[in-house]
Amino acid sequence: MSDTGKELHFVMVHGFGHGAWCWYKIGTLLEASDYKVTCLDLKGSGIDRSDPNTIFTFQDYNKPLIDLLSNLPENEKVILVGHSAGGLSLTDAIHRFAKKIHLAIYVAANMLRHGFVTPQDYKDAVPDLSKYGDVTMMIYGARADKPPTSMIIKEEFQSQILYHLSSKEDSTLAAMLLRPGPLRAFAGVHFTEGPDADSVPRVFIRTIHDRVIMQEQQDAMIRRWPPSQVFDLESEHSPFFSAPAVLFGFLLKAVASINAAT
Repeated sequence: MSDTGKELHFVMVHGFGHGAWCWYKIGTLLEASDYKVTCLDLKGSGIDRSDPNTIFTFQDYNKPLIDLLSNLPENEKVILVGHSAGGLSLTDAIHRFAKKIHLAIYVAANMLRHGFVTPQDYKDAVPDLSKYGDVTMMIYGARADKPPTSMIIKEEFQSQILYHLSSKEDSTLAAMLLRPGPLRAFAGVHFTEGPDADSVPRVFIRTIHDRVIMQEQQDAMIRRWPPSQVFDLESEHSPFFSAPAVLFGFLLKAVASINAAT
């Protein structure tokens, strides 16, 4: 590993209901190759003790990532990797801390330049799981007559929708660790354009057999906000479980392609 490689710092951002734990294979591969890795728990996720039913804003939910970027040394940049709804966390960071980001990698992720502003944004980025039946459990943390405050995919549907190409061991682990995600934090989330947002290179990794963010949705987001590069991965929605070696290789290729261009 070169000295340049050793200085690279990957920051892994999970999706809705997941946590730092979902990156355990990728984190191990990166660390074994002498990269610095930080796997974050966003608020109310993973081992963070916050109740997701009490998280009202995306700014509150995304605070662990914003705090990390705020506290970076002046000349340090990171590589952000976001999965699924974690793409919104990356975009928030791009608009607010562009000068701290070497590269943003969206893995089967929401890649909307300004968040949820137009009907097209919702069409392109919100999963439609209706064909699988009544798959979500809503939690009413305020009152039963108020809108739900958090949501989780019912355990009997998780493997079929999220992990159908992953091992039984990994889907079992996920069933033990998944938590309801904070619905109010994502309601109408949108971002103000940052002055240096276009200076951050972006890469999108498409998951070809995805049952959550469908292929046509991924393609639409790519067309509307074209990244520097696109990689295709023969995976379902959770390549960190089902194809970690290939995903790891794509992360390194993405970094190499950006370094070669700069």
